[in-house]
Amino acid sequence: MPGAPSGQWWPPVAMTPGWIDDNADAFDVLHVHFGLESFSPAELSAALDAARRAGRAVVYTVHDLDNPQLEAQGHHRALLDVIVPAADRLLTLTVPAASEIEHRWGRASTVLPHPTLLTGIPAASAAASDSLADAVRVGMHLRDLRPNIDAERAVHAAVRAVRLLGDHRAVHVDVLLNERVRDEATALRIAAAIDAPRVDLRRTPRLSDAGIEQWLRGLDVFVLPYRHGTHSGWVELCHDLGVRVAGTDVGHVGAQHPAGFSVIDLDDPLTLADAVRNTPLTRGDEREALLRTRRRERLAERDGVRAAHAALYASAIAEVSA
Repeated sequence: MPGAPSGQWWPPVAMTPGWIDDNADAFDVLHVHFGLESFSPAELSAALDAARRAGRAVVYTVHDLDNPQLEAQGHHRALLDVIVPAADRLLTLTVPAASEIEHRWGRASTVLPHPTLLTGIPAASAAASDSLADAVRVGMHLRDLRPNIDAERAVHAAVRAVRLLGDHRAVHVDVLLNERVRDEATALRIAAAIDAPRVDLRRTPRLSDAGIEQWLRGLDVFVLPYRHGTHSGWVELCHDLGVRVAGTDVGHVGAQHPAGFSVIDLDDPLTLADAVRNTPLTRGDEREALLRTRRRERLAERDGVRAAHAALYASAIAEVSA
């Protein structure tokens, strides 16, 4: 974003009436995904009015019915009450999310899967593969302790699940936490809670996309301990990389790739232990074949998603121009 410090998120200037008025000849469709939380409902309404005056179609992808960056959801829901009824077309990722949108606003949504997030399959780490060849490799990324990550309960559940598994299944849990977090006191409590020999906590700088992909590549199970939310990019990356997800029953995350998703209850560590116990180990040539097959499937799916977007844009433009 012009004028924003490097690496810092900035409110999207394209959602302001001035930018829309000045650039109406440069675009045909205003497609909105994220970044509305810095605007008031009145400001958002003014931007949508500007798009309407300019004769430009508005498409809104409803990723988040609950905003994972916020605790209180009142402001986010007020923004949804503005943009969902006003958009010319709505998209979402899952059938149950579309049903919720229909129930809340009486609007139909086009359901399209999220395309692959990978640019290619990251190389396997030989050292990690050799040292944990017979263990279920479990990962949990607590990031910067954003509001929707139930970090403390998740860590306690992981420690207790490892103890429940005992010697019945070899397991190693790798817990990542950013060096810079929103609540250092919580980070210290998390560190103190990890007292199982097969659970490790690592504080790291914020990982790049490539770093996240490389780390996920070495896992069998990824734990997704959400308090609230709707969909998750982590689920998409895990699907790309053949990693099962053990996640809380929140929003419609489990509907993104249900065959690779196990529902867990952080207050019942047996559910996480069972998810680990039932995870098949796919190693060596078998794992590489799985990733190649998954890559072909996802690239073909992306072609279909692109075509569907193009058709939806054309339909919205034609309707607005009529």
